[in-house]
Amino acid sequence: MDRETALRLYEVMLLTRLMEERLVKLFRQGRTMGSVYRSLGQEATACATAMALGPDDVIAPLIRNLGSMFVRGVTPREIFLQYLGRATGPTGGREHNNHFGSVERGIIAPTSMLGALIPVMAGVALSFRQKGERRVAMTWIGDGGSSTGAFYEGLNFAVVQKLPLIVVGEANGYAFSTPPERQMPGKMAQRSQGAFTMTVDGNDAAAVYAAAAEARQHCLEGKGPAFLVCETFRMSGHAEHDDQRYVDPALLAQWAEKDPLPRFVAWMVHRGWKTDNSLSERLAARLEAAAESALKEPWPKADTLIQGVFSR
Repeated sequence: MDRETALRLYEVMLLTRLMEERLVKLFRQGRTMGSVYRSLGQEATACATAMALGPDDVIAPLIRNLGSMFVRGVTPREIFLQYLGRATGPTGGREHNNHFGSVERGIIAPTSMLGALIPVMAGVALSFRQKGERRVAMTWIGDGGSSTGAFYEGLNFAVVQKLPLIVVGEANGYAFSTPPERQMPGKMAQRSQGAFTMTVDGNDAAAVYAAAAEARQHCLEGKGPAFLVCETFRMSGHAEHDDQRYVDPALLAQWAEKDPLPRFVAWMVHRGWKTDNSLSERLAARLEAAAESALKEPWPKADTLIQGVFSR
């Protein structure tokens, strides 16, 4: 990773954290449509993996992969408009959270059906091969989501067909409130079904980036899909309505010491790459301006409710 990429990666990780903090405030004020599902403590998995892709590759993020959308050019204002349900938002107030796509930016819309994006992205990867295009598809899945049938069916298809698909496994400690040992035998990496598999420290952004770059090269060489397991931890509840009382405070304290943001700063400092001391302040001001602007936007009109709805 060169200096420019490293600084960009840190900015996106920090933007993700600050963005989610601002969304939490809006949620507690009763202004968001639905809850807020944070990626606190695991920002490196989404940001660094997406950063390692090429401009023509395609991603399909999950609810905690907001950072990957920022990497692809989604703006904070778009996110605020979406969460606030405004008519001028990406889905016109018909969805919430980060549930929207952008084909021109290589983003397939997230879905709440965990595991469902893996067969979808296997299909996307299949289209790349059929067209002879050197492109890769990437999606993410949690340890709980890897217990779904769609995960197994999609990854199995990709393995058999040797498709250029990267599945990022976010082993973040809990499937809602259920720890991995109560819903799977062994480690998440054992669920690869023959895919090229790597396990990496998910809180080490530089290591995640390097592993994702290796996984991408593996796919481009026609060797089939890659399963990249990032061992990390979800430092907040399943969503803001979950107080996380089922997690041992000592475990949270242990993982807090592995926070990916200061770790990455230390990694850059070790290489003599200084970060901008005013970056956090500038990003916070940018987010505040975007939030205030989004709050002034209109609500959807009732007579537009059936627009974009398809029937037989």
